[in-house]
Amino acid sequence: MSATYKPPGGSRKGRPNKSTKQIKDMIEGALKAAGGQAYLLQQAQENPSAFLTLVGKILPKNIEATIDGNLTVTKIVREIVHANDQNA
Repeated sequence: MSATYKPPGGSRKGRPNKSTKQIKDMIEGALKAAGGQAYLLQQAQENPSAFLTLVGKILPKNIEATIDGNLTVTKIVREIVHANDQNA
């Protein structure tokens, strides 16, 4: 067999697994039942560490863009600070 042989069948590239889609749908349903955006705001205030972990997971890892004209670059740094860290 050649190195480029692919067996027939399977899902199209980029198509989510049925189980993954079902789990995402259940999470979305639970979020709506818990209060949606108001619940997320409450969690951001009461559990900022967990909330920011969630935010970090949904932000894109790579951003591609074409820039014409002047460019202003802003650096965003994620730093984990522990309450008992003596070096802070």
